[in-house]
Amino acid sequence: MSQSTLRQHSSIVLDGPDRAPSRAMLYPVGFKPEDFSKPIIGIASTWSMVTPCNMHIDQLAREAERGANDAGGKAIVFNTITISDGISMGTEGMKYSLVSREVIADSIETVAGCEGMDGLVALGGCDKNMPGCLIALARLNRPAVFVYGGTILPGCITGSPRKLDIVSVFEAVGAHATGKIDDRELHAIESCAIPGPGSCGGMYTANTMASAIEALGMSLPNSSAQNAVSPEKHDDCRRAGTAVVELLHQNLRPRDIMTKKAFENAITVVIALGGSTNAVLHLLAIAHATGVKLALDDFTRIGKSVPVLADLKPSGKHLMSELIAIGGIRPLMKTLLDAGLLHGECRTVTGKTVAEDLAGITPYPAGQTIIRPLNDPIKRDSHLVILRGNLAAEGAVAKITGKEGLKFTGRARVFDSEEKAMQAILARKIVKSDVVVIRYEGPRGGPGMREMLGPTSAIMGQGLGKDVALITDGRFSGGTHGFVVGHITPEAYNGGALALVKSGDTITIDAEARQLTLAVPAKELATRRKAWKQPKPRYRHGVLAKFAHTVQSASLGAVTDKDL
Repeated sequence: MSQSTLRQHSSIVLDGPDRAPSRAMLYPVGFKPEDFSKPIIGIASTWSMVTPCNMHIDQLAREAERGANDAGGKAIVFNTITISDGISMGTEGMKYSLVSREVIADSIETVAGCEGMDGLVALGGCDKNMPGCLIALARLNRPAVFVYGGTILPGCITGSPRKLDIVSVFEAVGAHATGKIDDRELHAIESCAIPGPGSCGGMYTANTMASAIEALGMSLPNSSAQNAVSPEKHDDCRRAGTAVVELLHQNLRPRDIMTKKAFENAITVVIALGGSTNAVLHLLAIAHATGVKLALDDFTRIGKSVPVLADLKPSGKHLMSELIAIGGIRPLMKTLLDAGLLHGECRTVTGKTVAEDLAGITPYPAGQTIIRPLNDPIKRDSHLVILRGNLAAEGAVAKITGKEGLKFTGRARVFDSEEKAMQAILARKIVKSDVVVIRYEGPRGGPGMREMLGPTSAIMGQGLGKDVALITDGRFSGGTHGFVVGHITPEAYNGGALALVKSGDTITIDAEARQLTLAVPAKELATRRKAWKQPKPRYRHGVLAKFAHTVQSASLGAVTDKDL
């Protein structure tokens, strides 16, 4: 392929006498005359000292820059934002979390489109970085590779064998509220749980999305299963820079890779790993950006034949660092491929197919207990259960591993915000057989669709995980476990049936029948609906108001650019 073909976008910005001003602007940032004949590779970094998930990504971006330059490109590092769910969880600030996904996508698209970049490496750490990056890469459709910043190592308390992570701290709050631990023990946990750089250590949203993106074909092999601080992660970044230049030569683009079958592969791997419910929301949004028709029913269809195999936190015992130590997700993918559960013909950023990438992968070591065999799964079908019914006409997403049971019936305890629910939980006003209902926390009603890790962790910390359910039109952190249902649509703010629930009503969550039911006669619901009034918007200006005005239903991925 000719050099001019490799420079499809940068040549428009940089070539010819009339583009001398453009070239002049680039000499001060390190360009030499010979660089103007090379393809421009954007290195989209999500570095920030806001959170340990991203505090090391500036170093990783420089490694990707070296790889691209050594392969014959000219790399330009630029930055975008990140926020920290772990810090903002349970506060008004958490409403900005899902918004950040859109800001990240918009900013990467804006810089790459404006500056005429020919290819991209995008590096992400915290939850929304990854789907934000993938949405941008899909929109731009220029040769690109995503690099995961890597997982954090476990924290520990001196003299204790217990491995800690951020969820340990959230659950300690619930234990502290019941007097199970004192102030000294709480402080010891909070000060030791996060030992350094990297994303939260279980199969929470960050590790779930990293695994999904690798299965989707948009990361190099093993990118999802490397410790943040490791030689392997630095090598991954250099190879990603090299790979993008090779993708330019092959003219292989994100939309060639992210096909419907590739999304099915991603869903399959997420299920097998017992991954986060957020994967549903984010894969729908990435598919929308790619032009692939993906729907909630696809998760149900695929989930009927894919078992949960990974005994990973939050529902299981092990951390991502332990899975890394036995080989990461590649042996699992090979098992799924050999069982006919993956589409081996899908292309990846290696330029090869999934089947070719997995050729020669050896099984996990004998005696390991993290990944179960196909004939002895943790659950024989998906833990991501799409529910419908009179409380969720457009669908809801439950995370049912089987440990909680498959059916729950209880009395509603209704709260119009996360804060009000949290106050009741910490005051020990939630008791056995309650169904905590948190509403007006959806994409529009919140706005921002906050994650409910605080309430669910407090319930678990109080020992009520099997006795209390929680449903919401908000979301759940990947660290959430217990009998929980989120993404209820239509959301309460839009007049969904969730807005009509009263404390004392009977609610049933039935994972086998895939139903979320409010035991109130239709006539009574109609009377309540006549009396209901939509709340006034909580924000009338700024980014939250803009998000609330443009965002679509969670059942469509909570995208903000539909049908513009």
